[in-house]
Amino acid sequence: MSFKRLFKSVAKRAFQVGVSEASTHLPLSKLYTASGEVAAFHVRALERVKTLADAEFSIFSQWGEDGIIEWLLHHNGAMPEIFVEFGVESYRESNTRFLMVHRNWRGLILDGSPANIAVVSDDAVSWRHDLTSKTAFVTTENIDALIRDAGFNGEIGVLSVDIDGNDYWVWDAIGCINPHFVIAEYNAVFGDVQPLTVPYDPAFMRTTAHHSNLYYGASIAAMCALAERKGYTLLGTNRAGVNAFFVRNDRLAVFQDRVADRRPRPSRFRESRDRDGAKSLVRGKDRAGIIADCPVVNIADGRTAPLREFGELYSARWLAMLDGHVGGELQE
Repeated sequence: MSFKRLFKSVAKRAFQVGVSEASTHLPLSKLYTASGEVAAFHVRALERVKTLADAEFSIFSQWGEDGIIEWLLHHNGAMPEIFVEFGVESYRESNTRFLMVHRNWRGLILDGSPANIAVVSDDAVSWRHDLTSKTAFVTTENIDALIRDAGFNGEIGVLSVDIDGNDYWVWDAIGCINPHFVIAEYNAVFGDVQPLTVPYDPAFMRTTAHHSNLYYGASIAAMCALAERKGYTLLGTNRAGVNAFFVRNDRLAVFQDRVADRRPRPSRFRESRDRDGAKSLVRGKDRAGIIADCPVVNIADGRTAPLREFGELYSARWLAMLDGHVGGELQE
């Protein structure tokens, strides 16, 4: 069957599922999954991409990660069908939910809120799939024990790190699992030049660390340095400039010629808040100015100082992209 006919067949199935859902007043989960199957067939047909953003689609992910994950796994070949993700909130929007529903992987999710994990426990995915969900505020001190005690260790397919805080430190502390792929959030407000992260604080919470909600996590340069030390290589980021995708070096050859441009992207979203908690909609480079007095650690030399003391944070390319002058194509 040609790809065109196959695509039409899956699209027809999605439509039929949608009619069935509407007529029986069932949840739309089947429609979402069927729509994802249409997108997944399309993405798997891409042998090569200019950037990972070419493979994006979202069913349950926030920024197109579902499509990127599907494309990476399709070309990676055999691997353990196991994932670990933490910082999932209620798991309604996450990096691994479509992976679990579509490919029927098993996995572990962690979140610090008992209310969020209660929602997951009541969700049908908890019995339809082999999903382990645990309430835990993740720290460097407990992350390995949390993963091991839940029955996960050794080789896994995907690790997703998104805790809006100690992401650098927690990924660095993980030693009990050996993922083929790591999806790690980075804070593009810190720029792409300096390898910076928030200082480690086991009680760190983004919502209270600074009123702007912009002070958290680590720069893409810091995450890439950590990845290199742990034996991973950056394949690129999503278009929104939020998540970076790393492949373990023993799997790198598979992707060597499949991604033309692996350079990371800045973010353009404007989520800053003023001191009263209202949206301030600060854009571009000016976002860094709001948190200029906040301490960060340069992981290259260990120096801790206010963000303003580390000089230029943004490359010329990132500044141009922030202003809309450089797209996702191969450009300097």
